[in-house]
Amino acid sequence: MTPDSDTKTAELQRAFAMFNQVSAELTQAYEALQTRVTSLTEELAVANGELRRQYQEKEALSERLSSLLDALPAGVVLLDAAAVVAAVNPAAMAIFGAEMIGQHWGDVARAHLEPTLTVGEWLIGDGRVSIAESALPSAGGKILLIHDVTAAHRMKTELERNQRLAAMGEMAASLAHQLRTPLAAALLYTSNLGQPGVADEARARFSEKATGQLRRLERLIQDVLLFARGESIGRDVIEAGDLLAEAAQTVEPLMREHGLEFAVVDDCEGAIIVGSRKALFGALVNLLENAMQATPAGGKICLTGKRRGDLIAIGVSDSGPGISRETQARIFEPFFTTKGQGTGLGLAIALGVARAHGGAIELFSESGAGAEFVMTLPVGSAEGGTENNG
Repeated sequence: MTPDSDTKTAELQRAFAMFNQVSAELTQAYEALQTRVTSLTEELAVANGELRRQYQEKEALSERLSSLLDALPAGVVLLDAAAVVAAVNPAAMAIFGAEMIGQHWGDVARAHLEPTLTVGEWLIGDGRVSIAESALPSAGGKILLIHDVTAAHRMKTELERNQRLAAMGEMAASLAHQLRTPLAAALLYTSNLGQPGVADEARARFSEKATGQLRRLERLIQDVLLFARGESIGRDVIEAGDLLAEAAQTVEPLMREHGLEFAVVDDCEGAIIVGSRKALFGALVNLLENAMQATPAGGKICLTGKRRGDLIAIGVSDSGPGISRETQARIFEPFFTTKGQGTGLGLAIALGVARAHGGAIELFSESGAGAEFVMTLPVGSAEGGTENNG
């Protein structure tokens, strides 16, 4: 063989060896790739199985939630971020109609709901519903939960009536005593008027005393009738600050006469109260007069009004001797009084007025440290309804 042939043979051998090496490396890489593909296929199958399981669980949960919402007696309304009705359950559809889907909630509320004096409750036709809302931070919408409280409201009204009748029955004996005392006194004084030889001065004195006792009787009967009837609630739109000013103007001369310091603090922020101006004014003046009678000369009485969200709190505080815990337990009872000439109905009537307006009266007192009566009432709107975020 020639040298050139030897060289070519060697080159071919090297090329063949290199080919074998590359081929072996490719074979190994292919086998590794196959192993990886097999592993990924297995992992993908596991992942698909997990996803399928989760989907089936969510599907089952969705079906259960759907069945629950369908069976729920309360209405459920889903609002999107623009307050448009996105979904409802059958109970809500029965209340507002199927056409509400896609409408703005404000339009639905205006078409079907009328405000009441109770915060969160609305009239709808002959019924009454309460509406509670929960925000959905992730979606920016809200869920409204609507309960039919018609039966509960009727039961509450009936209960209040029965309680008032029961109170009237319990106080019958006290009423007889309250009437008998001034009546007997008036009869005694008038009988003296008919006695011969009575001087004109004594006759005038007997007449004046008889008239005073008869006026006491008249006041007592008026209070009883007011308590038994319950104050009728109107639709007056009252600015809370004006109510405070009116009551303050009425009692301020009496405060000066009794030597009392009187202060008014108006933090009502222009809040509106809807109801009976006459009844609320009477209840507030009653609280102020009670404080005045309980506070010795040189003391201080403060009338305050403060807005607390959807409520307005009107407080009457005094620097008097305070009210014992035993007396506090009975302070709102009809005919219970610590004053010799009182009818014992003033606070009971004031409490009835507050409750009729959807509010309440609370007493805060410690013996020897003064007392404060706080009347809380729902804030209304200038249109004549209570405020509500629904």
